[in-house]
Amino acid sequence: MTLVPDLIETSVAQAAIRLAQTTESPSVFNHSVRSYFFAELLAARDGIRPGSDYDSEALFLGCVLHDLGVGTAASGKSRFEVEGADLAAALLTEHGCVRDVVDGVWEAIALHTSGGIAERRGALCHLVRSGVSADFGRDADFIEERVATAIHSRYPRLSMATTLVEAIVTHAQRSPDAAPPYSMPRELLRERRTGGPTLLELLASHRWGD
Repeated sequence: MTLVPDLIETSVAQAAIRLAQTTESPSVFNHSVRSYFFAELLAARDGIRPGSDYDSEALFLGCVLHDLGVGTAASGKSRFEVEGADLAAALLTEHGCVRDVVDGVWEAIALHTSGGIAERRGALCHLVRSGVSADFGRDADFIEERVATAIHSRYPRLSMATTLVEAIVTHAQRSPDAAPPYSMPRELLRERRTGGPTLLELLASHRWGD
């Protein structure tokens, strides 16, 4: 039995992989794929059932595409979460996904940094945010070490936290609307400008580190 499941191979899933791989850094892409694996593990732990409570393909798309907004396809005119959601919705629409799936993936991506909100917007939003959070080491203690090692061996971290924070800050500097007041991008930009305690310092104490 393989410890790391295969990636979903539908046409839209393969298109999502190509878009993410060609517009994101390898570090951010690997983070997105690991987020999917961790989301599926969290679903199994919590008794959230694929095919009944959520659709695995939609979860795959939400996780793999959730950071498109910090890649080269994003224009920098809006905060990265929204730009990523828009890019994902356009891809899913192009590949014939039904409106409910497009809207669900859009919402999950747009809300993936919104703690306390995403968790209350249904299983898909909850699992995308939770999978992303687990890859930052939050609520990840239940994951067996041998499983975590296998996932990280196939999709190594490559200083993910540092790379992703840098990408978010770079995007936030592109326009005022990319970092609206009190948003996550604005907060990371503030940290960079003031030199105070940072998210990266916090993450260093979590399970996976950088």
